Amino acid sequence: MRFDRLKVFTGSANPTLARAIALELGTGMAEAAVKRFADSEIHLQILENVRGADVFVVQPTCTPVESHLMEILLMMDALKRASAQRITAVLPYYGYARQDRKDRPRMPISAKLVARLLETAGADRILALDLHAAQIQGFFEIPVDHLFALPVFIDHFRPLTASGLGDITIVSPDAGGVERARAFAKRLSAPLAIIDKRRTEVNVAEVMHIIGDVEGQHCIMVDDLIDTGGTLVKGAEALLQAGAKSVRASATHAVFSGQAIERIENSAIDEIVVTDSIPLRADAKMSSRIKVLSVAKLLAQAIQSIHEDGSVSALFM
Repeated sequence: MRFDRLKVFTGSANPTLARAIALELGTGMAEAAVKRFADSEIHLQILENVRGADVFVVQPTCTPVESHLMEILLMMDALKRASAQRITAVLPYYGYARQDRKDRPRMPISAKLVARLLETAGADRILALDLHAAQIQGFFEIPVDHLFALPVFIDHFRPLTASGLGDITIVSPDAGGVERARAFAKRLSAPLAIIDKRRTEVNVAEVMHIIGDVEGQHCIMVDDLIDTGGTLVKGAEALLQAGAKSVRASATHAVFSGQAIERIENSAIDEIVVTDSIPLRADAKMSSRIKVLSVAKLLAQAIQSIHEDGSVSALFM
């Protein structure tokens, strides 16, 4: 099925990224009004004709998570009722992705519930970036295109391998991120190390030991997100204690909750590279250690491929 009209909408979560995507696509931003009543209830209206259009709604469900999630649900419901031909939810960051399984009694599988909400609201397709767990794709009964920010990070770090910096080792901060780190290491032709950690409670991690040789190496820790920064900072300490010369880090989603920036500023990490999937906090913008790379072009290419019924996986070949 082909569509003559491509439209990009956004809520209030990350309009800067949405505008950058629209600019890459060569289209203007479609118009919608997102307001709030005095009691914070969301009032939303689509301000242009979308009948028969191929619509993409760009909205990371970052903090405040519930508000931004509700915005995209209401926007898709409005688009569906306005007779949009196809609605794709573009989720640069998928909130609740860390709650993808029932690992304790009497707990919800929140990532699954969010998937059902998105489908019920009217999503015909999902475009996501670096899901915390790839199996979340299976929670949907609609097509899911899963993008990776890997090409953006590789372009940034590749010059280090030819700069005379020395030997580089890619490090996974936990066992769950090994596949991501392995892909990173393969692209840079670098060895891989793993940090074995035990999480004692939510947002609290205890580093155990390093699997692999990092002595004399310049280490790059690779993760999907940075929340409180505890895992990152403790991992960097463990690497340096194991003989690493320096530590850098990359993460797609700069959640940066609580005292994350303070922890980073007081750490021995040389550089942290993140993307603009989530808007940076004000204190993060002021940090000289944090560098932001844009995923607007990557997302725009994927949107163009979906619109033209092309291959999204070809972007990573």
